[in-house]
Amino acid sequence: MKILAFDSSAVSASVALTEDGKLLGESFLNAGLTHSRTLMPMTREMLDTAGFNLEEIDVLAVAAGPGSFTGLRIAVSSVKGMAAALNKKCIAVSTLEAMAYNLPPIGKYTVCAVMDARCKQFYNALFRIENGGIRRLCDDRAIMVDKLSGELKDIDGDIVLVGDGANLAYSLISETDTNKNIQLAPQALRYQKASSVAAAAFEKYKKNETVSAAALMPSYLRLSQAERELAAKNKGENK
Repeated sequence: MKILAFDSSAVSASVALTEDGKLLGESFLNAGLTHSRTLMPMTREMLDTAGFNLEEIDVLAVAAGPGSFTGLRIAVSSVKGMAAALNKKCIAVSTLEAMAYNLPPIGKYTVCAVMDARCKQFYNALFRIENGGIRRLCDDRAIMVDKLSGELKDIDGDIVLVGDGANLAYSLISETDTNKNIQLAPQALRYQKASSVAAAAFEKYKKNETVSAAALMPSYLRLSQAERELAAKNKGENK
């Protein structure tokens, strides 16, 4: 069973191909280029190099959010278009959950997946690595750094920060918390990547958690800046 997975939820962009959980190929770019320029060329080149075509893919998976509003729309729209044209099923994967698959399921520790949501706020979810598996501890959420720091103080054992917001979260938490059990994931395992989206999607596929192209939608967690400003303006006008 072949999964073609995409992630353009933040600055980095990647596409990966797996078969029955085995990684066959992956293309990753973290150069700050526009995803609309890079994602499809990366896909074509990776599939050509691996010797596969889109018709051979069984399922299309995507990091559906949270993340950059523009980045999510690019990846989700690309997957919707391909899936509709090829009559393929889709799998929507939480960007935060996918990042937990970056790290090896060895030993016991807590994964704190963090993406920078600006203004000392993070998109976040917590996961427990134990007994060779990954267990979700909370829903995806937008959370202020001080509240997150307080929650992490109550967690026993090692905590590993992963995600494009890991460096910032580590710096901010360290300003007020000297807890030595918090550490950064290794640089090579820190950023969002499509191979982890594929790994999470494979588990969802085994549970029959697929959707049609029409039903696939991004998950933003909160309103965009423009929508928040419009809501505030309308609220002020209605006073």
